[in-house]
Amino acid sequence: MASEGRNKVVVIGGGVAGSYVAKKLESHGSVTLIDPKEYFEIPWASLRGMVEPSFAERSLIQHEDCLTASRLIVSNAINITNTEVLLSDGRLVPYNYLIIATGHHDPVPKTRAERLVQYQAENEKIKAAQSILIVGGGPTGVELAGEIAVDFPRKKITLVHNGYRLLEFMGPKASKKALDWLKSKHVDVKLEQTVSLENVSEGSKVYTTSAGETIEADCHFLCTGKPLASSLLKGNFLKDSLDDHGRLIVDENLRVKGHKNIFAIGDITNLKFLTNSMECEWQEIKQGYFAKKQASVAAKNLQLLLAGGNESKMSTYKPSSTTVIVSLGRHDAVAQVHRLTTVIWLIPGLIKSKDLFVGKTRKELDLDSHIIH
Repeated sequence: MASEGRNKVVVIGGGVAGSYVAKKLESHGSVTLIDPKEYFEIPWASLRGMVEPSFAERSLIQHEDCLTASRLIVSNAINITNTEVLLSDGRLVPYNYLIIATGHHDPVPKTRAERLVQYQAENEKIKAAQSILIVGGGPTGVELAGEIAVDFPRKKITLVHNGYRLLEFMGPKASKKALDWLKSKHVDVKLEQTVSLENVSEGSKVYTTSAGETIEADCHFLCTGKPLASSLLKGNFLKDSLDDHGRLIVDENLRVKGHKNIFAIGDITNLKFLTNSMECEWQEIKQGYFAKKQASVAAKNLQLLLAGGNESKMSTYKPSSTTVIVSLGRHDAVAQVHRLTTVIWLIPGLIKSKDLFVGKTRKELDLDSHIIH
């Protein structure tokens, strides 16, 4: 439980960024984490849980298991003033320092037990289907297709993507390697097409693409991008700190534009970096690796401020491109190093695909890091 009489640090959002920064700060101040769910979910491991529900037993972590010295409030934040956070149940949570880590809007159950039931239901849905439609060819769609193709090789899988290549946040070589791998597993990939799910009746097994093609599938999974969880910020004093896409503008210390005691980390930020040629500006990839780096920098800065240190000594965060790994089933992966080099198969697969960094993440949160074999 958070201690009285110390600077109050409030974290909104219990995803990767929020959970990590709360963990790093709980021994330095009175920390409160506000999250609509009781648990932290390792997001890059979620698709493995759909084909192997028991895997989710380790990738779903009760907040209270890792945040042993913090206060947890399971509720939705609905407004922010310059001193308090208003919750949906009417409570007001005061703060001296605020960290916004709301990420993307992803409606999941409140309790860990309910989420585990959801994984089991998704697994039963996959096992019962002979044919499966996946809509979306970003990392989620590609990784889900890979997981199903490897664990259920007899399933007929169709992946429809509106872009001209898969994994458009990576380079063309990575896209081509992922496409070739999926085709080698007999996944039917349809590019530059969309599927409208609005007019599909309950129980229907026929889908029509924008090109007029008909797809028969027993079930479908929608794997398109999720909206930013920024509605909380648009109607209060932070609205002028948002960019045109609803992301918070932060400085090099990860403080929100115009507010010295408010930080933002994770997917909600608008962090950008220049390419090596200094000619083009890229959005930093919204990835757990970067969320953890941002949490580390924000935590260091808040530790300094909580100890009464000089803000001129705060750490800076430098957005960058790094190695990106997209899993392809249990043993393979496509990887890209600084937008230049693409490799596939054994090495990146050993790095990520076996345990999906679950053991490493649990260890970082001071939990048992046992790896499933």
